Amino acid sequence: MKRVLVILMVAVMLAFAASAMAGDGSLEKVKQAGQLVIGLDDTFAPMGFRQDDGTLVGFDVDAAEEVGKRMGIKIVWQPTEWSGVVHSLNAKKFDCIWNGMTITPEREKAVSFSKPYIMDGQIAVITMGNKAIKGQSDLGGKIVGVQKGSPALEAAKSIKPAAKEIREYDTNVKALLDLEAGRLDSVVVDSIAGRYSMAQRPGKYVALPGYITNEAFGIAFRKDDKSLQAEVQKTIDAMIADGTMGKISRKWFGEDVTDPAKW
Repeated sequence: MKRVLVILMVAVMLAFAASAMAGDGSLEKVKQAGQLVIGLDDTFAPMGFRQDDGTLVGFDVDAAEEVGKRMGIKIVWQPTEWSGVVHSLNAKKFDCIWNGMTITPEREKAVSFSKPYIMDGQIAVITMGNKAIKGQSDLGGKIVGVQKGSPALEAAKSIKPAAKEIREYDTNVKALLDLEAGRLDSVVVDSIAGRYSMAQRPGKYVALPGYITNEAFGIAFRKDDKSLQAEVQKTIDAMIADGTMGKISRKWFGEDVTDPAKW
C-alpha cells in the first residue's frame, strides 16, 4: 500500500511539474509567432559571423537552423552588443542567446542554461615568431587584450605573474588586429574562436601551450521560459543521438567536439 501511495505521489508531482512548465507560455508564444529570435555577436567566428556578402554562417547558425526546422519554426537572428547581451535577453529583445556562450556561475544567476553542447577553454595567442613569450608565465608585465564582457577578462586576470595591462575590445577580431599591429603582446580568447582566426590567417598567430581555463558552451534562456528551453533541449538531444550535431561539428572544426564522452 505504501509503495502504491509513493508511486501515486511521484506521478502527481511529475504531472504538476509538466503542467507548470507548459503553463509558462514561452513555447506556445514562439510557436504562435512561428519564429525563434536568437541574440548573438555576429563577429564570433566560427560560431556565428558574417561572410563578405553579409550572409550569417557558423556552427551555432547551422545547429540552430536545424533546430528550427525540426520544431517547424523560423530562426531569426538578432545581432547585439555582447557586453549587454544578458540584459537584452531579460528585456525580451530576443528569446534566447545561442552564440558560444560560456556557462558561468555569475551568468547562471541571471539566466537558465541548456546542457553544455561544446567544451571550450581560454587560450593565450601571440604573433608567430615571438621568441620572448614561450608560455603563459611569460605574460607577466605584458599588455594583453580581451573581448569586453567575455570570460577572457577573468582568465587574463588569473595569469601569474600578472599582466602589466589588460585592454578590452568590442570584438576578438579587433583585439587580434591590434596584436598583429604590435599594440598588444597577447590576446586571451576562447580556443574555438582563436584557433579559427589562426586558421584564417596562417603564419600570423600561434597559441601558447595549454588552456588557462576549461569552459562549457550553453544556450541561455530567461529563467521563466522553461517550456521553450525544454523543447529546444529535447531537439538538440535528438540531433546528438542521430549524429547531426557531430556532422555540423566536423564541418566547422574537423572533428566532433559535441560528444560529451570526449570531454
